[in-house]
Amino acid sequence: MADIFRYPTPSPVTRAGAKLGRDISLARRRRRFTQRSLAERAGVGVNTVRRLEKGDLKVSLENLSRVLHVLGEIERLELLLDTAADEIGLLLMNEQVPKRVRLRKTSGAL
Repeated sequence: MADIFRYPTPSPVTRAGAKLGRDISLARRRRRFTQRSLAERAGVGVNTVRRLEKGDLKVSLENLSRVLHVLGEIERLELLLDTAADEIGLLLMNEQVPKRVRLRKTSGAL
């Protein structure tokens, strides 16, 4: 029933998936791995590797992670949304910083 109300995939998402697929394919070939050998090393099926390389966004994050690990690129996933470099989040936080900080008056305190 949830598929009836499914929203279309935004084109930037589709383009990003296609680029990721091309990049995985190129990284695999640079390392001289066949699709089968990459699949075996990652513990996934050959069809999963094929789907990843085609930019299929329905491949699980676990399977993507396994492939990236075998390619020696797992740290890229770790840094995908690095909060220390989240420019929008930091700008929004900075908008919340008060212009002045005042001490609260409390009875009996300094």
